[in-house]
Amino acid sequence: MKKLVSLLLVAMMLIVPTMIHAAEAPLDVAVIIKATTSDFWQYVLVGAENYGKEFPDRVRITTYGPPTEADIDQQVSILEDVVSTNPKAIVISSTSSDATIPALREAQEKGIVVITIDNRLNEDVYDSFLATNNYVGGGLAAQQMLDSWKELGIEPKGQVGIVNAMAGVQVLTDREQGFRDKMAEIAPEVELLQTRFTDNDMVKSITAAEDLISANENIIGFFGCNNVTGSGVARVISERELKDKIVGIAFDSDPEEINAVQNGDLKALILQDPYGMGYKGVDFAWEKINGNEIPKEVDTGATIVTLANFNEPDIQGLLDPTTKKLP
Repeated sequence: MKKLVSLLLVAMMLIVPTMIHAAEAPLDVAVIIKATTSDFWQYVLVGAENYGKEFPDRVRITTYGPPTEADIDQQVSILEDVVSTNPKAIVISSTSSDATIPALREAQEKGIVVITIDNRLNEDVYDSFLATNNYVGGGLAAQQMLDSWKELGIEPKGQVGIVNAMAGVQVLTDREQGFRDKMAEIAPEVELLQTRFTDNDMVKSITAAEDLISANENIIGFFGCNNVTGSGVARVISERELKDKIVGIAFDSDPEEINAVQNGDLKALILQDPYGMGYKGVDFAWEKINGNEIPKEVDTGATIVTLANFNEPDIQGLLDPTTKKLP
């Protein structure tokens, strides 16, 4: 009998620590985006928050971000404040490839798991990086522009305007370079005009597109490097009724870009997977916290959306991830 009691006590001693460990959940995970006013970054938050709703016993999600992508200093300040609160993990899309490095280095020194999404940092201060191959995505945009010219019967011999949200942001630089390199390869007679940078501002993006049209007689295409510039380009093409003469291709999706594809003012969008970045980013954080192996880098893919595949269920989920939002 005494032997049986001893065995039971030993078993209880083994079980109790496990129960205590389980009671420590949920773990605090901070998600920091580039801009709270952007639909694209709201889609990232939908993915992250859905993970928290699916697994409330695992993580507790808090979200942060500056109003616009131009507010780099504010994003750094937000990050520094978050690091001081010692969350278990930080999932961040850093607008700058350099400015957030000191704070993220401090986070790792404190044992905070760091998952980066979208933009590559210039120093290895992260546990995993999830992003689109933006150079490849830019090449897809160039190929789709050529295909659209053929469909409209436009000879690829004119000029193309490039409207870019910000200078010095690696993801945008990669998209533009991918577009330029691919266009030079497949349509060498096309003249790619000097890039217009617009501080990720809609009004400036509209003005840039209008100025390019006014100053160049043979524009046959526009490449908008993100949703803001894409929407700006689409407005100009629509207002001037140029959808049969100018092919607009843009990155990402927001309601205005979606309407532009349906109306033909944009011929295609190159979509990333912001929902997946948010969802998988939090999942990777939880796995790392629990001692599980996670990949150092993940390509989250790029998808071309045109009227031809617009209504496919998977495409609709990429166009508007808010349709996946859990109550």
